Amino acid sequence: MTTPQEIEIKFIVPDLKALENRLRELGFRCQTPSTHEVNTLYDLPGQKLRRKGELLRVRKYGDTWKLTHKAKGKLGRHKSRGELETAVADGKAMDALLRALGFSPCFVYEKFRSEWSDDEGHVVLDHTPIGDIAEIEGKSRWIDRTARALGIASEDYITKSYAELFFDWKRKTKCKAANMTFSECARCGD
Repeated sequence: MTTPQEIEIKFIVPDLKALENRLRELGFRCQTPSTHEVNTLYDLPGQKLRRKGELLRVRKYGDTWKLTHKAKGKLGRHKSRGELETAVADGKAMDALLRALGFSPCFVYEKFRSEWSDDEGHVVLDHTPIGDIAEIEGKSRWIDRTARALGIASEDYITKSYAELFFDWKRKTKCKAANMTFSECARCGD
């Protein structure tokens, strides 16, 4: 069985409303309005998954839960990595199960996400504690074509994870937050 591949880029968004309007002009439809999302990454003692470049995540998106494993990514102009994902009926039970297997939470990040599609791929708009960021996910050529239509140059592509972006932001701002949550990051301005 071949693992499905996630191919994507991120980019900084100076104005979410303007980007929403541009997506509508290009024929994209909003599939999910802005919805609160909380992601908890899990790892084994010694950060075995992180050391291999892998990720195990439980995501709560609105009222739904998902368990996701992402394989080590391949970096180029786009980020590409194997991704296995399944719905979870009870996120708290999944947390208990993972802990029973020796995993523990190692990082939490949250955002408000809206999802847009043109039936070929997806653009997601994320309002995060460290700024507004969008992702374009689909086939490589479609990503580049969509980015051009949105006025995003290839040198503005970001292939880092949210954890990497958060730790870059922490170095820049000298913030002591351990997680990328609105409550922890808001304290950095105090």
